[in-house]
Amino acid sequence: MKIAVACDHGGFPLKQIVLDSVRAAGHEPIDLGTNSAESVDFPDFTEKLGRAIQNGEAERGILVCGSGVGACIAANKMKRCVGGNLPRHLFCRSRSHAR
Repeated sequence: MKIAVACDHGGFPLKQIVLDSVRAAGHEPIDLGTNSAESVDFPDFTEKLGRAIQNGEAERGILVCGSGVGACIAANKMKRCVGGNLPRHLFCRSRSHAR
């Protein structure tokens, strides 16, 4: 399964761990950034992840950010994306009955 992985600067320290875990589970990660701990806007990376799911480039997505609250709200505004805020992680997946 292809799984999109994105993060903002708050989630950057965990990104490589997530990528490695996705690979170890036998899936193909798609790295959507960010690529440093330099400050970025989480909506940009939430949108990248959501678009990858909407366009069929990925079946699932993992977004790691500072609190996850804003990213969760942003993901849930995107068609075919359902986000849930877990401790420091936001998991999204495409669902046929999602908006």
